[in-house]
Amino acid sequence: MITNFFILELNNHDVQELWFQQDGATCHTARDTIDLLKDTFGDRLTSRFGPVNWPPRSCDLTPLDYFLWGYVKSLVYADKPQTLDHLKDNIRRVIADIRPQMLEKVI
Repeated sequence: MITNFFILELNNHDVQELWFQQDGATCHTARDTIDLLKDTFGDRLTSRFGPVNWPPRSCDLTPLDYFLWGYVKSLVYADKPQTLDHLKDNIRRVIADIRPQMLEKVI
């Protein structure tokens, strides 16, 4: 998914100021994955074994675990998408609707 979708999508955006943060799951921290993300984000990678080496369940990352992903999932699946395109549309819509003010309140 990272090579076939994520990196391709990033080419449509200016990533010079973008930071990437991920959890510490084993598949997410495989050497090939970390190397690819380092090539893309340089020092703006927050991940286990990345340039900014934050452990899983760090108090600074926890709002993603206890709030954001559950919030996104609840809205994405609210209308029970039946196709992959419908699911993708829901994900894009929900993410686009997230405002910085809401995330500031969570933190």
